[in-house]
Amino acid sequence: MIRMHREGRVLIPVSFLLVAGLWSALYFPLLRGTPVWWLGVILALAGLIFFGLVLNFFRNPAIAATVREDAIVCPCDGKVVVIEEVYDPVYFKAQVRQISIFMSPLNVHVNRNPIGGKVKFFLYSPGKYLVAWHPKSSTENEQTYTVVENARWAIGFKQIAGAVARRIRWYVKEGDAVAQGEEMGFIKFGSRMDLLIPLDVAVKVKLEEVVFGGVTVIAAAN
Repeated sequence: MIRMHREGRVLIPVSFLLVAGLWSALYFPLLRGTPVWWLGVILALAGLIFFGLVLNFFRNPAIAATVREDAIVCPCDGKVVVIEEVYDPVYFKAQVRQISIFMSPLNVHVNRNPIGGKVKFFLYSPGKYLVAWHPKSSTENEQTYTVVENARWAIGFKQIAGAVARRIRWYVKEGDAVAQGEEMGFIKFGSRMDLLIPLDVAVKVKLEEVVFGGVTVIAAAN
């Protein structure tokens, strides 16, 4: 049985009722018994596809999480779209390595902690809704910025809203103790996450690589 994420507890039944209600309202009083009855079949198929996409989006499959003290694991499912050195003016105030992962609407949208440790910093920033692959989306879009620190290192990561994704959810706050690979949030309907990691760690992924939240090792200590 497919496990559904709690963020879909309202939208899933609402979507089902909407599809069933529209089909019933159109088919039975308007189409049944007419020469265009087949439009009802098309509407039913379209409704089933829509509802299937909603179920697919909110799926929350179990994972075999990667737990390694010397590794930074991927915070979400998606594709690596940026690997570059940038200056972080918010928390680190230094050059860091940014690794950005784009989540399409078909990806699992659970967000996970890349390392275990303590949440040292959290900031929510309202902003624009540029497409997630736009270079300025990392700084100008609505987003959260979380920093988790442990005895080895401090890692920053951002949940970034996109043109479609305008619902960021987070389950952490400053001072929380978190485990590597556990859920920290959810972004509805496609977006991206940025990792900000030290320059002296070894990056283990490449551009355009498909990665998996809580499983894929993004970088590791040299």
